[in-house]
Amino acid sequence: MAKHLTDTPFAHMGLDPRLVKALHAINFTHCTPIQKLSLPLSLKGQDVAGQAQTGTGKTIAFLLAALDELLTLPADPNRLQNEPRVLIMAPTRELVVQILEDAKHLVQFTDLKVGAVYGGTGYDEQRQMLTQGIDVLIGTTGRLIDYYKQGIYKLDAIDVVVLDEADRMFDLGFIADIRYLLRRMPAPTERLNMLFSATLSHRVQELAYEHMNSPEHVQVEPEQVTAKKVREVLYYPSNFDKLSLLLGLMNKHQPEKSMIFVNTKRDAETIYSMLRANDWKVGLLTGDVPQKKRMSLLEKFKSDELPALIATDVAARGLHIDNVSHVFNYDLPDDAEDYVHRIGRTARAGADGDAISFACEDSAFSLPAIEQYIEHSIPKQEISADLLAAVKPFRKTRPSRGRPNKRPPKGQQRKH
Repeated sequence: MAKHLTDTPFAHMGLDPRLVKALHAINFTHCTPIQKLSLPLSLKGQDVAGQAQTGTGKTIAFLLAALDELLTLPADPNRLQNEPRVLIMAPTRELVVQILEDAKHLVQFTDLKVGAVYGGTGYDEQRQMLTQGIDVLIGTTGRLIDYYKQGIYKLDAIDVVVLDEADRMFDLGFIADIRYLLRRMPAPTERLNMLFSATLSHRVQELAYEHMNSPEHVQVEPEQVTAKKVREVLYYPSNFDKLSLLLGLMNKHQPEKSMIFVNTKRDAETIYSMLRANDWKVGLLTGDVPQKKRMSLLEKFKSDELPALIATDVAARGLHIDNVSHVFNYDLPDDAEDYVHRIGRTARAGADGDAISFACEDSAFSLPAIEQYIEHSIPKQEISADLLAAVKPFRKTRPSRGRPNKRPPKGQQRKH
């Protein structure tokens, strides 16, 4: 049995047999620790506020509880076609899509309909889906509120509500949107409420107290802030040497699948251009990448077509990407929690991995807060001459964003 799993089979949890059959179809037989802790509570109707590191199976935990509720609890006989029974809120489009993919696997032997709404694409298709009716609605808060205010769907028949990555929702300023939606549902005592997050801060617990029904707090290894199998190391490069050191480390480690995190889009584009000029195949994921391009990049990265992905923190949370061998923090993040979420991209599901961070002239000031938060010092390494690679000349370019070029060819003037 895989080391990250418990000895508790899903078949012994009291789940609806159709869900157990679906789990076996995707080779899920035993619970992870967070699933073992949360499912006995949520399956008997107890609200849950769950804390566990990324990659520990939180999504499957809340989906199983929500779907089991729908399969065992009769729907309100007055429920309308455009009234979903489950609402799952998540902070990013990528996370919404991944929850949807997991949900589709789990409902394959049922008649339940699942769907997702998120910005950037498919506005009319998503609207039509809501009108036709679904049982489980997954979405980002902005698009959810947009359709709700138009009367496209209603929240009167909600039996289950899930808030995923709650602390990230706060970070991104979505708390007013969350409260707007929660206040338009049946009372907390009339629904099953689940909140899952990598960290349960004081503000998240306040939200749980206000909008949940006496939730049970469960957490996995709370004293272990960073994953045990991440090998952390820290270098102190000058700003001038950062690109050379990054290339040298990439050449030395030859990572099978790596993520490179930066604080600004400008640095992300510089690294993208440098690595491509120096014979590395890389992708670039920043906040302004259109949705179709974003999803295509992630699929190529997941399928190993792209061995490296450069990202701002838009990609640091909630992405279910297996087998990331190396995480590079080209900059230390401003927020200590973001350090944990970044390096949590590696060493998932029982694997090990490397997290290599640069404390440069611009970001070293963040180090004390990070080390205080993770409750240990990050091991330091000297920068030897052989790690500073010779960087081939490069011209900074932006990858194609998938938008048409509106500028006319040289020598041609626009027609008025």
